[in-house]
Formats: sequence, C-alpha cells, structure tokens
Amino acid sequence: MGFWYLLLLLIGIILFSIGIMKKGVSAAVKAVILLFVIGILFIVVSIVLLMPGSSDIIAELLKME
Repeated sequence: MGFWYLLLLLIGIILFSIGIMKKGVSAAVKAVILLFVIGILFIVVSIVLLMPGSSDIIAELLKME
C-alpha cells in the first residue's frame, strides 16, 4: 500500500508543478487551476496516508471500528 501512497504523492507533485509553471492566461486557465488543486489534494492525502496511525485517523473520520 505504501507504494500507491508514494505514487499518489509523486503524481500530486507533478500536477502541482504543472499548475505552477503555466504562466500564460488563456482558455486553459480552468484546466491549470484544476491541475493545481488536484495536485495539492493528492499531496495532502498521500502525506496523511503515509503517517503512522493513518488507518486510525481514517477510521475515526469515517466512524468505522
């Protein structure tokens, strides 16, 4: 599972980088913003999932036991 979390982190960093490097404002602004937001979301989720005890945190958020 750690491999997939790491892969999620790398994809998030790549999408975040693409979102930052797009300087020109054009018709693709919505796509750039979407890449930026998805990149940040992937990074945050993967860091949370890589933390020790993340299964307890997820169970608490989803009210699972």
